[in-house]
Formats: sequence, structure tokens, C-alpha cells
Amino acid sequence: MPSCGYDKVGMAYSGLGEFIQKIEAMGELRRLRYPADPYLEITEIADRVMKRGGPALLFENPRGSRIPLLINAYGSERRMAAALGVEKLDDIARDIEALIQLDMPKSLGDKLRAVPKFARVATAAPKSVRSGPCKEVILRENPSLDFLPIQTCWPEDGGPFICLPLVFSRHPVTGKRNVGMYRMQKYDSRTTGMHWQLHKVGAEHYRMAEGLKRRIPIAVALGGDPVMTYAATAPLPPEIDEMMFTGWLRRKPVELAPCETIDMEVPADADIVLEGYVDPDERRLEGPFGDHTGYYSLPEEFPVFHLTGITHRKDAVYPSTIVGRPPMEDAFLGKATERLFLPLIRMTLPEVVDLNLPVEACFHNLAIVSIKKRWPGHAYKVMNAIWGLGQMMFMKVIIVVDEHVNVHNPAEVLWRATSNIDPQRDILFTRGPIDQLDHASQYPNYGSKMGIDATTKWPSEGFNRPWPRDTVMTEAVKQRVDEIWGKLGL
Repeated sequence: MPSCGYDKVGMAYSGLGEFIQKIEAMGELRRLRYPADPYLEITEIADRVMKRGGPALLFENPRGSRIPLLINAYGSERRMAAALGVEKLDDIARDIEALIQLDMPKSLGDKLRAVPKFARVATAAPKSVRSGPCKEVILRENPSLDFLPIQTCWPEDGGPFICLPLVFSRHPVTGKRNVGMYRMQKYDSRTTGMHWQLHKVGAEHYRMAEGLKRRIPIAVALGGDPVMTYAATAPLPPEIDEMMFTGWLRRKPVELAPCETIDMEVPADADIVLEGYVDPDERRLEGPFGDHTGYYSLPEEFPVFHLTGITHRKDAVYPSTIVGRPPMEDAFLGKATERLFLPLIRMTLPEVVDLNLPVEACFHNLAIVSIKKRWPGHAYKVMNAIWGLGQMMFMKVIIVVDEHVNVHNPAEVLWRATSNIDPQRDILFTRGPIDQLDHASQYPNYGSKMGIDATTKWPSEGFNRPWPRDTVMTEAVKQRVDEIWGKLGL
């Protein structure tokens, strides 16, 4: 099989098909010819595979559709790294760290050394092209969603849902582009819900359009280079264009082609593009939906997407996923964000050593943070700062530990977090925004948060007794036992 995807220097995938070839060559993909039903059956098959850490699945003949369905494409650390073109996710984190630590060059030598880093940023901007593979088939007259194998994921879902859409919108006043991943419930062959949660950029575009009584053109890309799918999920600051971020990650600009029925550009290498609009004064009941929290999110009124056209590749693949009680495929998308955005968190909080957003806590329910503690109350400063960092504002619980604690070892974290606290003294309660999908808060979108200071306590924090040392063996004895271990028969 020919080489494809990335090499060590980074080369962009030409589309989802090339990524499928890559992970198949890695032994990370299974092709299934069985005509599995998108109504619940594919979910049950995929859920079992995801829970045991199994391969990506390509359903070549999903029931009722001629379009193959790919699921669990990002469901392992190895596949997630391959999607981003690296051996390990920390490789990109190091690139980001080097970029943000780059000082302005002071000498000729500094300038020469800085050229590759500045050049990588300068060439990341998306590039307009006239056409691309996404336009091999163009459907302007009577477009219909019915040819797609859209899944009904869970028994009580309100209907079939498109779960991996890259939703392109523009700010109605400034024209600034946003690309987000917002689930879309299929109502019929021409309309879907648009799940723009309150705090998302897409929702802000909709609110602006409501005030102006202006229709919003919307394009939805499915498939293409998997880096774009990741970028649409990344918690980027509003000032950063997701397509620029994609270009930087893959070391090649994204090519954007014009849509056929609306004024919008979309990735030329997408597999499928849905074109349409959202009216500012129309909402419809959306849900229930079996969500990433492991619970059904309740029905609620959301905007409605109207389909005006479809374009797609001749050999298009429909990318899908399911969410539910963790761990699921989205665990690895979340872990990629945890690793990639740690250097950006350190820009504001240089005392942070490491961060763990446990999969089992759905990422926004618990953060475990290790810090280099330097002054009394330092843990509380970190908690409050994290609650002020973009989407970290949704974090319900933050546990802060000392720098030597391994935040990725649950046994060690539980030991420290329960041993090192006096509950009345070391637990902080506060209030703020809560994720719209949170079902336990007292009010929608607003609730309480808890911070736990599990660091060593100092006399300057009012702790006037000696703090005990950890019980550990001396290095000399450990080395001696290492030397005789083979003779002990153990």
C-alpha cells in the first residue's frame, strides 16, 4: 500500500479516504460488509468496540444508504495522534510551547533561527480555490438528507442525529468565520435542528442575527482532513480562526471552495457539504439526545437549519460518532485538547506543572492540577484563574495538588486529596456559568463549583503542626534489592 498521510515533518491528508488508508495500514481499522442498521444497531456495535479500546469501524453497506459510514476513527491515542500527524500528542504541545515562548529576534542569528517558526504561522492562513473534490457531485434541485446513513443513537433520542458536523457560520456584522461542532437532529429530508448551546460562538452569531432580523447562511462539512474535525472541537479563543489553526497543525493551508447555493466557503477536500440557512425567528423542539454525560439531555427549543444544496465526493464516506457513558471515542478528542492546550494555560498560569481532565468526569466536571506552590493560598489563586479561562469556566470541581504528584494516577490523587485536606478549611465553594448540558445544577446554565486545596499546608496558612513526610524506602536499599531480586524466586 502506498504511503499516505503524514510523515515526520508533517504532510496534510488529502481527505478522509486517505486517513482511512493510513489507519488501515496501521492495523487500526476494520471493514464491515454486514448491512448494519443506523437505527440503534450501529451504536450497539460501536459502543462495545469503543468500551474495549477496539479499532475504527468502516461500515461499507449501512442499511438504507450507499454511503459508507466511518465511526470510532479517533478512538485510540494512536489514531488520534495519526489524525494530527504526529507520533505522540505531546509533540504538538511542544510545538505550541516553542511558538508562544518565541521572543522577537535581536540578532541575525536569532532571526535565522526564528524563520521556520514565523513562516509556519505566516503560511497557515486558508487559501481560496475555485473547486475541489467536494464538488464532484452537485445537487441543487430538491436536495435531500435521506441518502445519508444518519444514526439514531439511543432508544429515547428524538430522532436521527448528525454527530460530527463542521458547522461554518459568519458573524452577521463583522463577517468573521466560526467553525464549530454542533449536533444536528434530522427532522425531515430538508430540515435539522442546530444545537447552538448558549455559550458557543455559533449561538452568538444567531443572537446577533435575531437582533438584526437577518437570515444566516450555514455550511456543514462532513469528512475531509481529520485535523479539521479536531479543530472544530478545540476550545479556541474567538480571535483564532479554526481553519487557520488547522493550517498550522497540518503545516499546509486549508483550501476553501465556494458553495453553490449560499455565500460561504468550505473545505475543498470535504467528503460531503450541506448548504443552507437558519432563520432568526424560527426555533423547534430538539432532543432528547443520549449525550456525552451518559444521560439524555432534555428536549429544548433550538434554531432550525434549512437545506438548500448538497455537494459531495463520488467516493464520499460519512463520518459519525456516538456519545454516551464514558469512555467513548470523544475521550481521545478531549485528551488531545488537554495536552495541546496545557502550554496555553501555562501562559497565564506558569506555576501549573500538569493537568488531568478525567474522561470519566466528562472533561468539564473535574480538573486535577499540579502546581509549584510558592505562597500561602496559591492553590486558590489557581482555582479562580482556571474558572476564568474560556471554556474552563464550566469546570465543576478543581483539585489542586503539589508539583510532585502524578495527576494521571487516580490512586495517588485520591490518596493526596483525602489525606491532605481538612474539609472545612480546604474546600472552596463559588458560583458561575455551568455547561448547558449539566442536569444537576440548581438553575440551567448557572450553578455552584468546588475547589479542593490538596497541597501541603504551611504555617503561613495557619497550619502550626509539623507536616508528616511520605513513607518511602531509601534509594540505597531499593538499589540493593534490585540487585538481589532475581535470586529471591519471587
